[in-house]
Amino acid sequence: MLCFWGAQVREGFELVKPDQVKHGKCGLRSLCPRTAVQDMSAGRSFAGFIQDGKVSVLRLRSEDYDHDGKLKQLQLKNKIRLIVCGGDGAVLLANGGKVLIMDKSTVCKPLKGLENRQVIQIACGDHHSVALTNDGQVFVWGENSHGQLGSRKDHPGSPSAQHVQSLSGVPLAQISAGGDHSFVLSLSGVVFGWGKNSAGQLGLGDTTDRHVPTVVNSLNQKKTVSISCGGEHTATLSKGGTVFTFGSGGCGQLGHKSFRDEHHPRVVAELWGSEVSQVTCGRHHTLVSVTSSKLIYSFGCGMQGQLGNGEMIKQSVPFPVDLPTECNHDYTIEKIIAGENHSFALFFKELESKGISNPSRGVLTLNDRMIDRWLSGTDPWATIKQEINAVFSSAASLNGSFLKINCDDHYQMSEEHCGLDFDLVKSSFAKLSENKSLISEVVKVVEQMLRSLNPNPVGVESLRVYLLVPELIRRLKKQQKTELTEALATKILQLDPDSHKVLEKYWSKLPDDWLKSLVKIFRRASAELIGQISCGKMGCDLTRRLKKFLKILQMIYQVCCSANRDIPNRDFIIHEISDLLDTLQATLEDLQLRLQLLQLLRLLQLLQSAMTEDWEDMLKLKDFYFVTINILVKFPFVADNVSKRRIFHSLQCQLFRFRANGKVLHINRESVWLDTLTYLRKKKHSFRNPLQVTFIGENGVDMRGLSAEFFSLLSQSLLKWENKVLEVHESSLVWFNPDGMQANRDFYYLGVICGMALYNLHYINIDFPLALFKKLLQQRPTLNDLEELSPVEARSLKSLLEEDEDEVVDMLFLDFTFKGKKLIPNGDQIQVTKVNRQKYVDLYVDFVFNKSVKKQFKHFSRGFFKGCPLDAWSMFHPEELQELLHGSPKYEWKELQQCASYEKCSASDELIKNFWTVFFELSEENKKKFLIFLYGTDRVPVGGFSKRSLKILLSDCPDADDRLPEAQTCFGILILPKYSDINTLRNKLIHAVSFCEVFGRG
Repeated sequence: MLCFWGAQVREGFELVKPDQVKHGKCGLRSLCPRTAVQDMSAGRSFAGFIQDGKVSVLRLRSEDYDHDGKLKQLQLKNKIRLIVCGGDGAVLLANGGKVLIMDKSTVCKPLKGLENRQVIQIACGDHHSVALTNDGQVFVWGENSHGQLGSRKDHPGSPSAQHVQSLSGVPLAQISAGGDHSFVLSLSGVVFGWGKNSAGQLGLGDTTDRHVPTVVNSLNQKKTVSISCGGEHTATLSKGGTVFTFGSGGCGQLGHKSFRDEHHPRVVAELWGSEVSQVTCGRHHTLVSVTSSKLIYSFGCGMQGQLGNGEMIKQSVPFPVDLPTECNHDYTIEKIIAGENHSFALFFKELESKGISNPSRGVLTLNDRMIDRWLSGTDPWATIKQEINAVFSSAASLNGSFLKINCDDHYQMSEEHCGLDFDLVKSSFAKLSENKSLISEVVKVVEQMLRSLNPNPVGVESLRVYLLVPELIRRLKKQQKTELTEALATKILQLDPDSHKVLEKYWSKLPDDWLKSLVKIFRRASAELIGQISCGKMGCDLTRRLKKFLKILQMIYQVCCSANRDIPNRDFIIHEISDLLDTLQATLEDLQLRLQLLQLLRLLQLLQSAMTEDWEDMLKLKDFYFVTINILVKFPFVADNVSKRRIFHSLQCQLFRFRANGKVLHINRESVWLDTLTYLRKKKHSFRNPLQVTFIGENGVDMRGLSAEFFSLLSQSLLKWENKVLEVHESSLVWFNPDGMQANRDFYYLGVICGMALYNLHYINIDFPLALFKKLLQQRPTLNDLEELSPVEARSLKSLLEEDEDEVVDMLFLDFTFKGKKLIPNGDQIQVTKVNRQKYVDLYVDFVFNKSVKKQFKHFSRGFFKGCPLDAWSMFHPEELQELLHGSPKYEWKELQQCASYEKCSASDELIKNFWTVFFELSEENKKKFLIFLYGTDRVPVGGFSKRSLKILLSDCPDADDRLPEAQTCFGILILPKYSDINTLRNKLIHAVSFCEVFGRG
């Protein structure tokens, strides 16, 4: 049954004879044609009806026509499923998904641009139309005067269908078009609007037109299930029946008891609790239906009776339409239609409804039934391939699959919540992977789909695909994994910054096994490439791909760190880096041997071209290894500490290898710091050259022993320096003197010395706190760092934070100052309370480590970068960098004995036994003095004593008891005379280590 009311029309629309039209109250009329009306629509110029797949249209009276036309059946080959009438014509949708356009003269033509598409929904505005295809793509055509086509601002409009690319990937549930604006709705209830916004009909809080789809944020998580656009207003319906309206309210069509425009979506309060099931907007009026109570409400312009209340008024609150009695008993409301000046309602009997009604179809999505059917093999392979292509070639289809619909969880879709059912994804892909043919076809289609992804997606739902594909990759074989992983990495890196941030948020909330799997995928891909390079493969393509994978790993690593995810650092370590370094070392050694051979052949004039070619190939390979290592430096989290030290050493050796020896630094022991300053201020030192040191008045060639001693002596001088650049704290750790501003260059040269020590792989005997190395690596020191430097001070601050009683905090009488200096403006007038104490502590720590020494650190860091021209040091963690500059804090003296070797004696000799007995008797201070005597520094190498050689050489001279032990500091050799007894050995050793300047050799 068709019920209608509003402006005068040809009696019965000629669907039935005039005497078969039933007249009810308030101008309502109803009719029951012999052939039921399956669908209908009414616009400004036409009303259209579908009966048994055939379309009839009737021209409505308007400004151009002062009478209704006759009902005309359109002669079409295809059966029509839907009709939507717009401003001047209509759009028809055939059962096969083809779209036809009807113009003013009722001539129908196929729409260009959708020939190979299956359309599932259509919508019409005044001068534009919208179509939704089964793979989730939105197409538009018509005028673009206000941006209603969703294209660029200067787009002139188009008579053929144009793809709205910005919506690609969004799984859509519905489209709608109004006067000159458009809306779409996603499966998760996200609303996008664009076009004319003069009355706020886009719900964005302003009246500015939009030329691209824009999310209506105020409707997020409102569980929107349908949208309807009117002339200049819009209505949305939420699950549960809540109606929101916005836009033009001049005729009361918003239902808010007013005639004001609304720029934000606002609940129609009068309908609260009515569980509305449908809402539709006409030109200036709105209809809603409540299926459970079989009621239709209307509001807005009723000047031609289109409200169905018997009055020609404008009504600003919903009021029930006086429907015929039989509507309440025998029929249910199937569809309501609001046109220009008319209103319609299609009623079906319940039995008829199942076969006649025409609900909007949704985007094709993957589900268990589809997968089970593919696995069963009942369908032909060609059909299965077609379906696989339909689902997996569309990001929108994939993004609409696997939604977590329990408790409407998918409606919570946001930048924090992706709405996926991870268990469903896992089980679905596990099923697919059981069949090799199926999974191979899926991979092929997905790889093509990835290439087409929009790098600037308009909605966060578009990003679900980046969470789904890794789970697919996880179940693939090696070759398939690599290719698909690279395609995925490429598209992730192409995403715009805002999308990157959202994707990283999604990663931060992934289940542990998913996040670990994500790490494993990109770590494995990186490891495979590094392995290939280690085996001698070269090419820009290898390093380009490696950078991609490492960049993704870096993103995930940073997410794990910032979100405090329990993913251990070792999960990111690529152990194949060690193999690459082994290969590089072997190549360098081989090159050295070949260089010697080539020099010999040149002397003998036997050099052959084949040798030259082989030499050039090895040089290219060596250079490619260094290119790869320089890439790894930028991604330090993938290398363990040992590999990072090896990388740093390799790059340092590479620089040394291509540098001639620089000037030797001549230094007096008594004035080491002043001599060094004088030398550095001449600005003639080449910091890239290996450092060479000679102590004036002493014989000895620097084979690293003298330079090690040089830095040890410098450290002592700096701590005693009268300029007080550094100050020692209660913890015995050293920090910048905040009052040492009189000599900025002193801080600069302090940084230069520290940088030189690091670059030359020597140690500084100045105990800086970890905070310094955090700052060098651009990390912020914390309260724990203050506790390391000043334990008492930090414990007081911690007690302040832990205090439960407000009164106790107040009685401390603290304000926002530090030693008389204001931490914030007017800090001396702001008391520290329980409310603001965390801010006070943060400012306190920031002042100690940052503000109070801002200029000092600036000059220090500038000098540090100068002294260490190899920026690969930035790949270390603060603790690792601290150990590189200070040495290991652990003195495992037994390890020193275990790593010792012997010449002209053995460990079982009485003299050697006596030596170790005496050594272990020494005080901790004298043991460290022994290290200075033997190596020139008392610092333990990173990795322990095993990383430094110790050889004890027996000196069998006739006057042994009169001689002192000697040391060759450059080689770690202790020359030990053959003493007659343990007491003589003890006395001579203690004397030697106490005056090691005299007895050490270079």
